[in-house]
Amino acid sequence: MLDIKFIRENLNIVKEEIKKRGMKIDLDSFLDLDEQKRELQQEVENLRKKQNEANKTISQSKDKKIISKMKEVKLKLSELEPRLKNLEKKLKDISLQLPNITHESVPVGSDELGNVVVKKWGEKPKFDFSPKEHFEIESVKNLIDTKRGAKVSGTRFWYLKGDLARLEFALMQYALEFYSNKGFEPMIVPMLVREPAMYGTGFFPAEKNEIYNVNADEDNLFLVGTAEVPLAAYHMNEVLDLENGPKKYMGYSSCFRREAGTYGKDIKGILRGHQFNKIEMFIFCKPEESWNLHEELLKYAEEFLQSLNLHYQVLNMCTGDIGAPNAKKYDIETWIPGQNKYRETHSCSNDTDFQARRLNCKFTDKDGKKKFVHTLNNTGCADLRVLIAILENYQQKNGTIIVPEVLRKWIGKDVIE
Repeated sequence: MLDIKFIRENLNIVKEEIKKRGMKIDLDSFLDLDEQKRELQQEVENLRKKQNEANKTISQSKDKKIISKMKEVKLKLSELEPRLKNLEKKLKDISLQLPNITHESVPVGSDELGNVVVKKWGEKPKFDFSPKEHFEIESVKNLIDTKRGAKVSGTRFWYLKGDLARLEFALMQYALEFYSNKGFEPMIVPMLVREPAMYGTGFFPAEKNEIYNVNADEDNLFLVGTAEVPLAAYHMNEVLDLENGPKKYMGYSSCFRREAGTYGKDIKGILRGHQFNKIEMFIFCKPEESWNLHEELLKYAEEFLQSLNLHYQVLNMCTGDIGAPNAKKYDIETWIPGQNKYRETHSCSNDTDFQARRLNCKFTDKDGKKKFVHTLNNTGCADLRVLIAILENYQQKNGTIIVPEVLRKWIGKDVIE
């Protein structure tokens, strides 16, 4: 959420940001509503002041003129207060649609074609055979049961069995150890959250159609699409002590996404499902620390992929292909030889104070003033995408899979056959 004072004083910057992101928001109407609200709010506050002052004297006086005047004030307030609430709601609805202000280094573009590759690591593996997609590889194709997954839960669900399930557990255990050694505190987070957590992180209203709503008539809870949501909301309405450094967490959760609008896309295998598991990194920090920490988060994710010896590229995401909360976002795309393309495995975002304003999360600076924190997030390891990359990059001609060296102590074998 943007500071209303910032919007008033930097109208052209906000208008330009809306344009760069390809959004359509009438900012002039928003400011007109804001002016109406401020005028009405002042009128209501004056009336309330008169009412409070009169209440002190009415108890000691039976002056009919005073009593009559206060009845008029009460009646006027009964007319104005609903109007004020209505204006406040309209302003809030529009303000929740406004995006963050992007960093000057973010490329301007309308869609994914505007993303810029900033670096690559490693080389594409060379095979003396045509590499297969993960669901075609002999040693694992019977370990993915999409037929029974669809029978039990519908399309885009599956069962992972045997060594493939063991490989996923090994990957998660390794990621837990890897990021713990980088100073991130592990957390197992709630996978059902209330609506304020979704709005607070900026997933609502923009991505509401992607989120599963559970028991709407009673609990009205939402299944998270990422542990970022409960991690960000963990310190909602709190003032943090950041004098000893940023707070660094990593949350493990299952993640649920409706994948609306992807009908017929990536149907085969386990690339695009409604449910997956992920370790997410999250940081609360002082504003002056956030841009260095953004690069640090990216470095850690790169080191993780490098330790698995997986070739990847890093993209600086353009204005038309980042989320509303993001001031800047890097995506890491890992090479998937069976598809002969790169696929996103990590997203690394600096959301500056955008989420903190919505969640009311602050810290006390050296002068004793309370200011909003900055929040950052990064994919530690999304199981299915990295799992696919391992299967396809480490496949052998005879249909077996070489287990990456760093995972062998977790899975207990060198080869899946």
